[in-house]
Parts: sequence; C-alpha cells; structure tokens
Amino acid sequence: MLDIKTIISDRDTVQRKCNERGADIDLDAIISLDTERKSVLQEVEELRRKRNELSKKVGELKRNGEDAQSLMNEVNSLAARTDELTQRQNDIETKLQSAMLVIPNLIDDSVPSGKDENDNPVYRTVGEPTQFSFKPKAHWDIGTELGILDFERGTKVVKARFTMLVGLGARLERALINFMMDLHASRGYKETMPPQMLNPAAMTGTGQLPKFQEEAFWCERDDLYLSPTAEVPVTNMYAGEILPESALPIKYTAYSACFRREAGSYGKDVRGLIRQHQFNKVELVKFATPETSMDELEDMLLEAEEVLKRLKIPYRVITLCSGDIGFSATKTYDIEVWLPGQNAYREISSCSNCKDFQARRANIRYKDKNGKPAFVHTLNGSGLAVGRTLVAVLENYQQEDGSVLIPDILVPYMGGVAKITVL
Repeated sequence: MLDIKTIISDRDTVQRKCNERGADIDLDAIISLDTERKSVLQEVEELRRKRNELSKKVGELKRNGEDAQSLMNEVNSLAARTDELTQRQNDIETKLQSAMLVIPNLIDDSVPSGKDENDNPVYRTVGEPTQFSFKPKAHWDIGTELGILDFERGTKVVKARFTMLVGLGARLERALINFMMDLHASRGYKETMPPQMLNPAAMTGTGQLPKFQEEAFWCERDDLYLSPTAEVPVTNMYAGEILPESALPIKYTAYSACFRREAGSYGKDVRGLIRQHQFNKVELVKFATPETSMDELEDMLLEAEEVLKRLKIPYRVITLCSGDIGFSATKTYDIEVWLPGQNAYREISSCSNCKDFQARRANIRYKDKNGKPAFVHTLNGSGLAVGRTLVAVLENYQQEDGSVLIPDILVPYMGGVAKITVL
C-alpha cells in the first residue's frame, strides 16, 4: 500500500507511474476522499469538544441545584450529530481503504519502460542452449513414456491441470525440494515450513487481496485461502511487529505447495507441468532496511540462479518492464530456463523487491538508528518453482533412447539413481 501523503504531495509522479504500469487509477477521487475524511474528522473532534464543555456545565448546574435540561438537550443533540458524522467518517475511511488497496506499487526508476513481456530486456544469459544429435522431446512425452508423469489420473481424481507424479518422478520432485532447501539453508536462509492455509488479513498484507481474489482457492466455510505461494505466510510472520534494526536482514527459505486458479490463463500451457493449479515451490523471503534492499535483491537473484548453475542447466535473466511487473513489486527479475523440447526459455523464478509496499499493508516495522519506527522493505523470490525445474531436468538431460540422466548434484538425493530409464 502506498502512503496517502505520497499520493497527495507527489500526485503527478504517482499517476505517471500508475500509467506506465497500465493501471487505471483515479487519484483525484482518492485525494478527494481523504480531504472529505479530514473535514469530517475535524468536525467530529469539534463536536466532541463542545459536548465535553457543555457536559461540564451541566454537571455544575446540577451540583448547584439549577435547571440543566436545556443544556442536556443540547448535549444530546450534539451526541446524535457526532454519532451521525462518526458513521459517515467510518464509511469514508472504508471507501478510502478499499481504493488504496488496489493501487499498485510504484515502480523503481531503474525499471525499463514497456507495454508487456515482449518489452522485457535480457539482463544476462548463462550457458548456451542444450544441443542434441536428435530431435528433443517435450517433457509431457518424456514423462509419459517413462511412466513418471500421469496426467490422466491426475485429471481423474481432481480435474485438468492436476498431475500425479509416479515412481522416480515423485522421487525426483522430492530430491529437487531437498536439494534447494539444503542449498539455501547453507547460504544463510533460515528454513521454515509455513501453514498452507491463510486468513484474509495475510492475503491482504502481501497484495493477493483484493486485487487477485479470482486467482485464489477459497474455503468459504472457514473463510480461509489455500496458499498461492509461501511468500504470503512467511512475509506475514511479522505482521504488526516492530523488529530491531540489528536483526536485519532476516532471510527465510520455505517449501510449500502452491494453489492458483490460473483464472486468466485459459488456453495457455494446457499440456504438461508448466501451468498447474497445484505445484511445489521453494521460496526465498527477506526483510531488509531501505538502504540495503536493492543490494539484497541482487543477492537474492544470484542465490536463485545458483540452483540452475549447480544443476548445469542454461538460463537467462530478464528485467520486467513497467507493463509486465507484478502488482506488489517495485522491481522484478525473472529467471527463464531453457527448455529444448519447447525450443524456448520459460519462467522458473521471479525475484522482487516490494520496498515498503507490503510492510505498510501488514504493518511490519523496525526501529532505525534513532529509535524511530519505520517500515521494513520486503523481498521475495522463487528458489525455484520445483515442477518447472523438474521439467527443465527432463528436457535438458533427455537421451536418444528415451532415458533421462540425473544431474550429478541430485544423485545423492535420488539414493544413488543416476538415470531414469524406460521400463
């Protein structure tokens, strides 16, 4: 959430940055609501002051045995008017809060301008696309022929975009999770396993609500949401708290299943594991000071990249442009892994700095050097999306005979299995 003071004092900049995102936000209406809120609040406070003065006079008259009925009637009239205006104030504040919650974060000045994903510049490329002496297959064919991906039975027990991993497919998924968690823990991230159901306050705190209500799986009876990403519970761990500056940066890594309706992706990636309603992900979350958060973003990006470096899979990093960046982020890097079966780079991680946007929504602060509370900066990144990493292993390590080699770093996690072969 943005600071209303920023919107009022620098309206033109905020409007320009919203426009660069393609966000249709009426800032004048929001400023008007805030002006009305202040006016009503001032009137309420003045009425309360008058009522308190008259109440004292009523008390004096009663103590002196004098008639206080006229003043009592006036006090009651002021009380009724105060209640009326207080209700109006509450209604305005509710409208203002609702309007503020759908304003996206302000993009950093270093973010390139652009309309959509086609305008995202490449930040760096690591490794050359894997070469084969045969025509490489897509993972859905590889996995089906090896008997490790069962799309039909996944659909049978739930619906489309749910998949069962079987045998060494399930083992490979688990191996990737353990490898990623071990790697990030060894690099200073504290391991956590968060709840996978969330209350509305947590979903609002990180920006999933109200903007992305349609993307969420909601359990109506309990008013709880299935977690769309571990970013949500881990970031909200410190909601409403004040952290000591000496504790920052705080770094967490978390494994969780993620649940998304993919409401806006009809017709996209209908085959395979790229776009599922349920998938596993290892997440990275940081809490940092404003002075260090951009450096922490660069470090987080390197830490996510390290997974692919150790798996020896080619990838590239792109910087998301103003028209493609996420709602809560001020700057985002995407890591795109090379998938030879699809002859394309596909997203496998997003690493974002949200600055104080989420911290304001969730009220996460720290005490600065002067002992004054200030909002922390929050960062999050995939380290990595596990299912997509499994896809990358299958497609980059496939062999002409249909088998798949296991990357050396994963062999110990696979119990010594070095190859998945056709049964």
